[in-house]
Amino acid sequence: MRLFPVLIALLVAAAIYTFVFERERLVAMLPAGAGDAAEAEAAQETGTAGATEAGEPDLMRVVVQRSEAREVDSAVKLRGRTEADREVDLRAETSGLVVSEPLGRGAFVEAGDVLCRLDPAARQATLEEARARLKEAQARVPEAQARLEEARAALEEAQINYRAASNLVRNGYASETRVAATRAALRAAEAGVESATSGLESARANIESARAGVTAAEEEIDRLTIHAPFGGVLETETAELGSLLQPGALCATVMKLDPITLVGFVSETDVARVESGARATARTASGQEVAGEVSFVSRSADPTTRTFRVDVRVPNPDLTLRDGETAEIAIASAGRRAHLVPQSALTLNDEGTLGLRLVDEENRVRFAPVTFMRDTPAGVWLTGLPERADIIVIGQEYVRAGVRVKPSYRDLGQ
Repeated sequence: MRLFPVLIALLVAAAIYTFVFERERLVAMLPAGAGDAAEAEAAQETGTAGATEAGEPDLMRVVVQRSEAREVDSAVKLRGRTEADREVDLRAETSGLVVSEPLGRGAFVEAGDVLCRLDPAARQATLEEARARLKEAQARVPEAQARLEEARAALEEAQINYRAASNLVRNGYASETRVAATRAALRAAEAGVESATSGLESARANIESARAGVTAAEEEIDRLTIHAPFGGVLETETAELGSLLQPGALCATVMKLDPITLVGFVSETDVARVESGARATARTASGQEVAGEVSFVSRSADPTTRTFRVDVRVPNPDLTLRDGETAEIAIASAGRRAHLVPQSALTLNDEGTLGLRLVDEENRVRFAPVTFMRDTPAGVWLTGLPERADIIVIGQEYVRAGVRVKPSYRDLGQ
């Protein structure tokens, strides 16, 4: 049963081959009348072909869009988030019981407001003791200075006695024993001066040590009170009354939301178009539209995403913007001349370059490389084309550069 279809296929193939490639031999084998009819038919076909060759040859039909470049706002669009301008966790630097009433989360505070106050316990007594030691050290300085003056006077007297004894011995009026005694007295006076000087320096060092003790005690007392470093809103409640705070324990978290920062990340291809001070607008996920300016453009790319951080500072006096909201950011950039083209018109040349096929004044096809600018629902904005261009939008894949075509123009609403 399967042999019959195979035989039929072979016969059909043989017939097609004979009719196409062995036509002349087949016509010669036909009777005279049939041969004349075949020759007449062939002559008719030859005449038709000659007419086609004598007239305009058949050309490839393509659909062309006439496009003119327009000024396009080339804003850099980013997807980012809101971020508090400042946020800090206030923690205890010393241990103690909280003796201040707590503040609820969401409360507004000003710079310098007391958030947590700890029980001083014996720290005030320690401060008073340090101050007493300072006074004692200061009182010993005059005594040390008096001893130094006394030692200097004794040294001067010993020097005079030594010179007098030396003169008497030289003139023969005194013995060597007297000179030795005055020399010993002189050495003792010099030692006394050194000792008094050391005592004075020690008294002054004791003053500095006592002052350091006073400063340490005062700073320890200052650590008992935790102040708001800047105005803002409390993100957490302050520590509860009576709770024990150890060093490092959280007192409260303060956030500053005015102004607020919009954080986005721009790609390597667009980072050169973003400048500090540029105007920017944003729309948050909650539907709020805000405006600000670029305050920071990172000089170092993220090693993972190869993108650059961009900060936009936005006024937020009523605190309607919250930290962590998603936002669509548009940063103003210089406008550029571009063409709006259907995305389907894009093609590649033999080298793999992205571009369009255009029609010139002689209806010949040429390839023009383009640069992608922006994608929209109506098409893509492209740069790199002349001010006016006839773009092949249908049939571009079936023609090559240099070939003549028969264009059919249409208006695509541009």
